[in-house]
Amino acid sequence: MKGCIFDLDGVIVDTAKYHYLAWKKIADEFGFVFTEKDNERLKGVSRMASLDILLSIGGVHLSEGEKLQVADKKNEIYLGYILKMTPDEVLPGVLTFLKTLRDQGIKISLGSASKNAKTILHQVGIENLFDAVADGTNVSKAKPDPEVFLKGAELLNLSPADCVVFEDARAGIEAAHRAGMKCVGIGDSVTLREADIVVGGFLDLSIEKGKLKIINNGEILNF
Repeated sequence: MKGCIFDLDGVIVDTAKYHYLAWKKIADEFGFVFTEKDNERLKGVSRMASLDILLSIGGVHLSEGEKLQVADKKNEIYLGYILKMTPDEVLPGVLTFLKTLRDQGIKISLGSASKNAKTILHQVGIENLFDAVADGTNVSKAKPDPEVFLKGAELLNLSPADCVVFEDARAGIEAAHRAGMKCVGIGDSVTLREADIVVGGFLDLSIEKGKLKIINNGEILNF
């Protein structure tokens, strides 16, 4: 393992709640209900693809121009939330894990569909821990297309086989595998069963001589 590529939402920080609140405001304006369960369908999906899902739930039909206006409005609402984020919103164990990777010479990239990824990393004070950022500003295809992870490996000057992805969404796991990378699922073992290994969070992982180690059973992963 020479490089690690991290999804953002639900892996590094929990911004899914802010996406949900922003999309819910849009749904409210159109007069239909958008639930947290509905929001699960938007995980790891690009902004425009998320909008299409939202509109399909509400049975709303818009022109392409109208869709762009709504997507921009959603992003303005979302930005209002993330610009208030603080370092306390980095998920447990993440900071220590990233610092350990750097100490052991393992390269680090972000791999997220978000166009606000750099803003979020800056807000929570960890942008200096990333060697590269592959996000919605330099890729165009949404997961499960592997483009964002392939771009992350390219920016790190590494082959895909040398990179491990950390993901909390099924679409992201599929994207990682399509990119030829191993994937660690962060979250529920049933939902993320297609990952190579699943842990509850970064408090369950450590790095030992460049290899991942599961803390509770001491298993070394030969990734």
